[in-house]
Amino acid sequence: MHYDQRVFRVRQNTENGEVGAETYFRYEQTEDRLTGTYAGGTIAEGHLMGRVFPDGHLEFCYHHVTTDAHVRAGQCTSTPHRDEDDRLVLKEKWQWFTGDQSHGTSELIEVDRDEVPD
Repeated sequence: MHYDQRVFRVRQNTENGEVGAETYFRYEQTEDRLTGTYAGGTIAEGHLMGRVFPDGHLEFCYHHVTTDAHVRAGQCTSTPHRDEDDRLVLKEKWQWFTGDQSHGTSELIEVDRDEVPD
């Protein structure tokens, strides 16, 4: 699994998460290193950095600033799957480092790059 230049949006998130359907994630990969940016909805700007494992799962840390100026950070493990339409879906388990340090789950689905708003 290679994530370079792939774009995802949120399909589902638990209530204590801050990203939503308007949030887009842009991934880059060099060897087994993953970096990315994300923004949209309540997220003004976010970054992530981590590792891609041989089976395609991801482990990374993330941080962002919300549109109301809160800074948040956490960690995430993502596992790739295919949906009924053969689209790539990342099933995620995450936990906040900041705030209440709660945890949750989310799903991201791959989208075409031309679907992403400027």
